[in-house]
Amino acid sequence: MIVIILPDIPAEDRLLAQARQGDQTAIMEIYESYFPPIYQFLRLRVGNKDEAEDLASEVFLKFVSTVRGRSAPNVSLRGWLFQVARNELHAHYGKNLRFPTTTLEEWMPAASETEPESQFIHNLSVERSRYALRMLVPDQQEVLILRFGQALSLQETADIMGKSVSAVKSLQFRAVDTLRQIVGQIKMETDHG
Repeated sequence: MIVIILPDIPAEDRLLAQARQGDQTAIMEIYESYFPPIYQFLRLRVGNKDEAEDLASEVFLKFVSTVRGRSAPNVSLRGWLFQVARNELHAHYGKNLRFPTTTLEEWMPAASETEPESQFIHNLSVERSRYALRMLVPDQQEVLILRFGQALSLQETADIMGKSVSAVKSLQFRAVDTLRQIVGQIKMETDHG
């Protein structure tokens, strides 16, 4: 499983302030820290390493070209980068792109004692998960990738998806509930068939 560690918020804010002042070292540190999670997010959505790398490069070209301008991130660097990545996906593939389930094993979260949704998803068999995830609508797939695959907060996920926190909570709840129903149905069919 791929584990991505993002900088903590105070370090992120410091780096962003330095980058906005033109500090090339800070810009490079942002690139080195955030390219892997942005690339992974994109690769999970397009399934092709070269295309994901090209899209991630576009995200950072936009960052470098706007870091000192009006369109630069002001509050959440990670939210801004993921939002630009999401916009790049939509520009190239449309809004209803479903993520390829062949990369599922790479983003399946480790079991967490504090997050029952994460525990539930982790405990599903990969084949059942692939089938169940294909049944979800793209927004539900995306919220699961952002929340559990990228370990982003509700607020960060809401910012990236252009939704309210309560809408993300609801979307996440419906996604996990739908997965439970689908897996329950599969288990019933397997037990009786």
